[in-house]
Amino acid sequence: MADFQQNLWAPWRMEYIQSLKDAGGDEGCFICAAVAQPEEDAARLVVDRRGQTITLLNRFPYSTGHTLIAPLRHAASLEDLPEDVLLELMQRTRDVKRVLERALAAQGFNIGINLGHCAGAGLPGHLHVHVVPRWNGDVNFMAVLGDVKVIPQSLDEVRRRYAAAAEALGLA
Repeated sequence: MADFQQNLWAPWRMEYIQSLKDAGGDEGCFICAAVAQPEEDAARLVVDRRGQTITLLNRFPYSTGHTLIAPLRHAASLEDLPEDVLLELMQRTRDVKRVLERALAAQGFNIGINLGHCAGAGLPGHLHVHVVPRWNGDVNFMAVLGDVKVIPQSLDEVRRRYAAAAEALGLA
């Protein structure tokens, strides 16, 4: 098979790859940057700040509405967080699930934490929970044959719908 038939070029991924290379401690952490600059919430895709957590849309989503919930404090591991922050992370995870069900009519979810680079953590220094909405039949031929994700809505549209659903649920 010719080379052009085996590759789908995605130059937009370079922003993500470069961000991994540049991420070091707190100063290279996109979550810490979002925490420190609330005036940039829209640009940083922040959808909620509450208590000791921040919630933002994933700039490189696995599916529409892929959301991240993180403690405000830069911590790499569950053991690095006090009990009240761990509880709050789970409460926010529950809230995000409810909001995404309402905003996007999600039918299921993958929820998880990748601890360590070898476990898939793109940002291993700042623990965060992934909430990935799913729908029946959401894995189509592009993902199966082409190893390509199709994201049908823009991040701005998802952020707008998230805000409306959170307000309707009394979570805004």
